Amino acid sequence: MAFDFQPTLTGELIALSPATEADFEPLFAVASDPELWRQHTAKDRWQRDVFRANFDGAFEDQGGMVARELATGEVVGFSRFSQMFPGPDDMEIGWTFLARRLWGGKYNRDMKRSMLAHVLAEFPRAMFRIAEDNPRSRRAMEKIGGELTDWRGTVEYGGVSHPYLAYEVTRETFAGWDD
Repeated sequence: MAFDFQPTLTGELIALSPATEADFEPLFAVASDPELWRQHTAKDRWQRDVFRANFDGAFEDQGGMVARELATGEVVGFSRFSQMFPGPDDMEIGWTFLARRLWGGKYNRDMKRSMLAHVLAEFPRAMFRIAEDNPRSRRAMEKIGGELTDWRGTVEYGGVSHPYLAYEVTRETFAGWDD
């Protein structure tokens, strides 16, 4: 059975559904907050044309998923699966953002729990590539149980090479998540 890159997933706080062109405006409304991108490689992603290129890039890969808060039905973020960079036995989860009002709480963990359950049903591990100089995303990854690997790479953005690290969650480490 082929992996479903755009499933519908529901956690306790967040529902993920396949992103479509109709989701661009509500997603851009969330992404247009410059603070979301302050520690990101693409610090200008809050700008419409830059966000548009990122949004279109998801569909050039395998698509993505829009995150909605279950309590309100409001669009609050985005994430996606990809095999552009990891090996054939791994799946990457990334390009994730959430509205600032949901930072620091249970929302990221809830969203990632649903995504990890989906990935780890078919792959032995999920990978997360994060810019080395993005402490917010690295802390969030560590907070949900991601383990730093020895993988190192670079991403070119705006003519600058940015060092990246990778975290992983395996079937074994995921099985140890407490509810």
